[in-house]
Amino acid sequence: MTTCVFVQIRCTPGTTYKVAEEIALREIHSELYSTSGEYDLMMKMYIPKDADVGKFINENLLNIKGIERSMSTMTFKVF
Repeated sequence: MTTCVFVQIRCTPGTTYKVAEEIALREIHSELYSTSGEYDLMMKMYIPKDADVGKFINENLLNIKGIERSMSTMTFKVF
């Protein structure tokens, strides 16, 4: 079982494509989109059920050069 998490990513100006490329190379995402507004990218990822979500994101995503800020939204099964 996995936990579905959406992560919005704000990149340092001029680095969005490089950040997206690095995310793609790490193969940690299910879906990755460029967005308009406060954040530059939105990523859908599945985190192993037994993994600590914050630690997983910090160790696998937030160490990418060019990421300025992120906002994570965890999902929960309703039905």
